[in-house]
Amino acid sequence: MEIIVIGALALLVIFVVAQYNRLVRLNITVDEAFAQIEVQLKRRADLIPNLVETVKGYAKHEQGTFDAVVAARAKATSASSVADVAAADGALTNALRGLLAVAEAYPDLKASANFLSLQEELSTTENKVSFARQFYNDNVRSLNTAVKTIPTSFFAGLAKVSAREFYEVENASDRNVPNVKF
Repeated sequence: MEIIVIGALALLVIFVVAQYNRLVRLNITVDEAFAQIEVQLKRRADLIPNLVETVKGYAKHEQGTFDAVVAARAKATSASSVADVAAADGALTNALRGLLAVAEAYPDLKASANFLSLQEELSTTENKVSFARQFYNDNVRSLNTAVKTIPTSFFAGLAKVSAREFYEVENASDRNVPNVKF
């Protein structure tokens, strides 16, 4: 009889530890996924000054567009919460659309090897940002499901894990990647 009680307690302890560890792993994965979004957004932010300077050389009278891109980049690099990062990301995407629209009006600029290279890097980075967002949201979904379903919901407080917010761009039109033409 004692062996059965000890065995049952051991199984219960193993179960509790397994659930706790699962929640902690999911939480860490969400943190990692958000960090990956930030890495890709930083990469994009690092490309923007070069892109702006390249376009400036051809379109000196488009100062308003340049200022909008610089201001959006500054907000994007200083945002920290998921909602703030998503909002700043959307604003920067819109500003980049404006910059690329300006570039369309200058055939010499569109033919510039430097500009074409920067456009290619920006396009690749935008794809990486999109994948990082999806990876983050997939992991948030897994974590939130675990936090809200039985039996793991019983251990969320113990593991100090709670549901996380999804990465959502507020304006529906901001969800589209800027159209980068070659």
